[in-house]
Amino acid sequence: MSDFSVTEALTSILAQMERSAIEAVPLHDSLGRVLAEDVSANRNHPPYDVSAMDGYAVTFANIELATPDSPVSLNVVDDIRAGQIPQISIGQGEAARIMTGAPTPAGIDTVIRVEDTALSGDVVSILAAPKQGANIRPMGENLKTGHVVLTKGTLITPGVLAILAMVKQKQVPVFARPSVAILSTGDELEAIDDPIDENKIPNANSHALYAQCKALGIEATLLGIAKDETEDLRAKLAEGLNYDVLLASGGVSVGHHDFVRPILDELGITFHFWRIAMRPGHPLAFGTTESGTAVFGLPGNPVASMVCFEQFVGPALRSAMGHDKLFLRTVQARLQHDVKGAGSRTLFIRVTLESDDEGYFVSLTGAQGSGVLMSMALAEGLMIVPADSGTLKAGHMVTVQLLQGMDCQSEADL
Repeated sequence: MSDFSVTEALTSILAQMERSAIEAVPLHDSLGRVLAEDVSANRNHPPYDVSAMDGYAVTFANIELATPDSPVSLNVVDDIRAGQIPQISIGQGEAARIMTGAPTPAGIDTVIRVEDTALSGDVVSILAAPKQGANIRPMGENLKTGHVVLTKGTLITPGVLAILAMVKQKQVPVFARPSVAILSTGDELEAIDDPIDENKIPNANSHALYAQCKALGIEATLLGIAKDETEDLRAKLAEGLNYDVLLASGGVSVGHHDFVRPILDELGITFHFWRIAMRPGHPLAFGTTESGTAVFGLPGNPVASMVCFEQFVGPALRSAMGHDKLFLRTVQARLQHDVKGAGSRTLFIRVTLESDDEGYFVSLTGAQGSGVLMSMALAEGLMIVPADSGTLKAGHMVTVQLLQGMDCQSEADL
């Protein structure tokens, strides 16, 4: 099987991902989830025409000629607060004092803001005439009874949650989060609770993958470290197949002691590809079981594993959770340095982003080896160098994927 391109791999993965089941969660637990059903308004909002300003409710025909030099005087016959239903209509030569959010009384069609008036006793002088209908929010401007206000597939943000509260949706139908298991493999790995052994490598992969899942709202299960020994590997991989998604890092290359792929073959995994024309992340395998478990055989190098997660696992998990927007946001930026291409492979380079009057520019985070985890810790984005690009010169415009949490900026950047 020849190497898949990044696009081919994504297409293959997303074609295999099934949308999760629907579950109902309490309103306050729905933030960050995706609506699984349309939501309709159960009332008009506002429920009647209301004032958008503190001021005076008037009939436009009475005040249309008002100016500071020639004000129009009206008798104030009512004082209407928010939540109070007006009891009288407003007639010729009359006005009602009205608060923001208060229902407008019969007989008026305009609200004059208080800054454009002068009050003396029970007489208000109108000093300026806005356009007819000014400063009134009409009934149902925000929500109309029976109308769909939120559609299936909507990501629940704080603003969306507020609309759900407005229609009194105490229980919210959302797509379930897939269950994810994470397994690292290799005799060389040292668990976080193990004593320090200078001959071993701390297992950062599992915890990086856990954090990447957590950033998507998924509480993954850590299965620990499997030794490079057939029975241990088989037992832990079989355990991982009880989940919706299994992320197994390490052992997916073709070396003499890379056992993961043959054992997964034995366990009945159908592999759709197992190498991608990219760097870092060439030895990536993807397969599925008859029961629907998606299996990602991720590289053992921590940077390659994390980059592969962002390119493939993240979109797959978002798809399962009902998201319409599956991929990291991108920006265009200028190169600060020359960058050599990677031949037939797509290159993902860890970079930092800054801006000037001409837009964004990028700088490398240092050495870009697959094992240089600090390059990922410092990264604000992944610069994409397409396959067969050759050398990109300083000043060249490139595409940069923004990593999770990089949508904010410091005060100095404002």
